[in-house]
Amino acid sequence: MTKIFTVLLFFYAVASFGQEDYYSAPVKIPILLSGNFGELRSNHFHSGIDIKTEGVTGISVYAAADGFVSRISVSPTGYGNALYIDHPNGTTTVYGHLQNFRKDIAAFVKESQYKQKSFRVNLMLSPEKFEVKKGEMIAKSGNTGSSGGPHLHFEIRNTKTEHPLNPLKYNFNIKDTKPPRVLSLLIAPLTDTSHVNYETRKRRYPIIFYDGKYHIKNNPSIPVYGAIGFAIESVDYLNDSWSKCGIYSYQLTIDNELYFSNSMDEFSFNETRYINSLIDYETYIKLHRRFQKTWVEPGNKLSTYNFVKGNGVFNASGAGIHKIRIQLKDTYGNSSVLEFNVAVKPKSIAGKAQEGKKHFYFDKENSYKTDDFQISIPEGALYSDINFQLKTAPEIQGNFSKTYTIHKNTVALHTPATIRVKTKNLPANLESKALFVVIDEKTGKYWAANGSFENGWGSAKIKQFGEYTVKVDTVPPTIKPLSIKNRNTLTEATQIRFKISDDLAGIKKVEGYLDGKWALFEYDAKRHLITHKFDKTRFSFGKKHTLKLTVTDYRNNKKTYEATFRK
Repeated sequence: MTKIFTVLLFFYAVASFGQEDYYSAPVKIPILLSGNFGELRSNHFHSGIDIKTEGVTGISVYAAADGFVSRISVSPTGYGNALYIDHPNGTTTVYGHLQNFRKDIAAFVKESQYKQKSFRVNLMLSPEKFEVKKGEMIAKSGNTGSSGGPHLHFEIRNTKTEHPLNPLKYNFNIKDTKPPRVLSLLIAPLTDTSHVNYETRKRRYPIIFYDGKYHIKNNPSIPVYGAIGFAIESVDYLNDSWSKCGIYSYQLTIDNELYFSNSMDEFSFNETRYINSLIDYETYIKLHRRFQKTWVEPGNKLSTYNFVKGNGVFNASGAGIHKIRIQLKDTYGNSSVLEFNVAVKPKSIAGKAQEGKKHFYFDKENSYKTDDFQISIPEGALYSDINFQLKTAPEIQGNFSKTYTIHKNTVALHTPATIRVKTKNLPANLESKALFVVIDEKTGKYWAANGSFENGWGSAKIKQFGEYTVKVDTVPPTIKPLSIKNRNTLTEATQIRFKISDDLAGIKKVEGYLDGKWALFEYDAKRHLITHKFDKTRFSFGKKHTLKLTVTDYRNNKKTYEATFRK
C-alpha cells in the first residue's frame, strides 16, 4: 500500500507543477523566446524553449529549483556545454549551449576531460557531488554546440522517463497574447482515384483573414472526391518578439464533428522522428515548407495525438458541401480558426500505373536485391506502404560504383535501412578510404554517408532515400593556425586557436600535445574552430614549448601541425 501511495504521490506532484510556482526563471533578464516547445525542426521536435540572451553570451544562468547536478555533457555539436539538474519532484531541468560552467563545476569537467583525454565528455554524477539551491548561479549562457546564435536552451523533463515536458505550462513570466497565424492550406488526394480540384496532385491555397477567422482567398468551395487529407502551414509569435515559434495544438472538425486533435504537452525522444510523418514530408523536401497534417499514416505511432477518427481522413463521397474547420491554439489559450468549404464532385480518375519493382509494407521487414545492389528495411521504418523503386546509372569518373537512386527522397525513413552495393574498380588498398555519398539531385553536391567496404562490396545504414554512389577520401584535413606565426611566434597571449576542416568524410578526432603532454582543445564544430586556453596549473611557462596537433577524419586521413614557441 505504501508503494502504491508513493507512486501516486509522484504522479500527483508531476501533474501539479502548473499550479505551483515550483520553478524560478533560469535567467534574471526578461524571458523572450526564439523557440518554443514542440516547434518543428529537421527530423525532430524542439524539446524545450530557447530563451534570448540579448544577443550576447555570458548571461548568468540559475538553477530553476532545488536539486543536484546529475549529468554534465560537453560536445562540439548538439547542446554543446550542457547541465542537467534532478529535482525532488521527479523532474530534471536542462540548460544547453552554455558558454562555461561556474568555477567548481568547470574545474571538475576539465579534470575529467584530461583524465579521459577527450574534449567530448558525458559525465553522470552522484547526488552529493554538486547540490544546488533554487536561484543558485550554475553557468553562463553561450552559443556552443549546434546553436544558431547566443541563447539558453532550457528544458523540463520527467526524470524517470526522460520525456521532455512543455515548460510554458509551468508559470514562467512569459507574456503571450498573440494567437497563432495560419499561412496556407494544403489539400491532398490520398489515393490514386481521389482528386482535389479535379487533379490527383496536392494543392496549396493562400489564406486571408477577415471577420475574426482565416479563410481561403476568395472563399471558394474546393471540389474534392475520394480519400482527402488536410494540412496547415502556421506560425506563432509571442509578445515582444518576432521569432517564429510553433503552435501548441490544433484540431480538425468536419461538419462540426471532431476528426483529429494533436497537442504538444510531452513526447519521447524515441518518437521525435515521427515529425517526418506529422508534416507533409514531400512538400517539405520540395519547397522547404512544413505543413502539419490532420491525417495519420498507418505507421505513425506518435503519442501526441489526442483524438483521431478514421486516421483523420475525409472520405468525400455522395454529393454536397462540407464545412471544414481547423482550430489552432498556443499554450496560453490564444486561438485562431481556419474555415472553408469543400464540395464533393465525383470524377472518373484513372488509377496511376503501379511503378516500382516491389511492394513494401509499413508493418513488415522488406528487402530487395539485384546482382549489384541490396536493401533491407526493418519493420516500422516506413510510415505507409510504398512501391519500391530503384534506378541506376553507370559509374562516372571519380566514383567507384554505379549511381543508385534509391526510391524517392520525398519519402521519409523512420529508422535506417541497410544497403549493400557492389563496387567498381575500387582497389583493395583503397577500401579503407571508400565511403558512400548522398547526392543532391538538384545541385549535384554531395555529402558523406560513410559505410564499410570489403571484398568488392560496400555496406551502410542510410537514414534517407535518395541518390547514392561510392567515392574515396584520401585527402587529410586542413589546419590553419590563427595564433602562431611561422610555426614559432605566438600572437595571442591567453590561447592557441586553429581553423580545421575536412572536404568529405568529416572530422573524427583532434589530438593536441604541449611539451609531450595531452592538451585540451575545445572544438566548435559549426565555426570549424579549435581553441586551447593556457592553464598554469598544468603547464609551466616562461620557456620554450613544443606543440604537436593531429587532426584525423573518418577515413583515418591525418594532418599534423608542429610548432615551437615561447610562453
